[in-house]
Amino acid sequence: MAASPFPSPSASSGPSAGPPGQDVELGTAALRVLAHPMRLNVLTLLRERGPSTATRVADALGINPGAASYHLRRLASGGLIVEEPDRGTGRERWWKAAHRQSIHDPAAAPTERREAGRAYTHAVALAAADRLRRAAHDVPLLPREWLDVTTYGDFLLHLTPGEVDRMRAEIFEVISRYRHAEGEAADGAAPVAVQVQAFPVPGGVLPPAGDA
Repeated sequence: MAASPFPSPSASSGPSAGPPGQDVELGTAALRVLAHPMRLNVLTLLRERGPSTATRVADALGINPGAASYHLRRLASGGLIVEEPDRGTGRERWWKAAHRQSIHDPAAAPTERREAGRAYTHAVALAAADRLRRAAHDVPLLPREWLDVTTYGDFLLHLTPGEVDRMRAEIFEVISRYRHAEGEAADGAAPVAVQVQAFPVPGGVLPPAGDA
């Protein structure tokens, strides 16, 4: 999930529900809804595993059903998930993601969206760290063919903002070549998370505490 690696040049005032294969550029209201790492994890879960209920979401993420239900309602209020009408019962509702991926490009965001975007980016970083922690728990259990190709890389580079921008564009172009709709994936394919993170080393570009 995430602050998308595929920024769109267009902007919208908010998400509109569409087919699951559609990407959505986040408006200010949606950014505020997603400025919570657990809410991002809930949305990611629905996008990865398909429709679910509050109880199932709670079990998958280790939270209580009341909290899961609250996060689902907030996501629905932002147009990020929709109810699955054919599966709901009087006791529990089923929800599905309204879009394939969320898009937010901070560089292209209008001024009024910048603060909401900063809070969203903060939540994305926290959610990504939590997802990496959960993935680490699976490493000892991975089948050999997946363990052999799984990678956790960490590189220290010395770059300008412009160089970072060019590098991430090149990385996103590579990723885009491997994106397939679920029905188009090759036999033996499985959902694979590719996290892209590029950030100044903590404390590396911040002013000294007394100068802030």
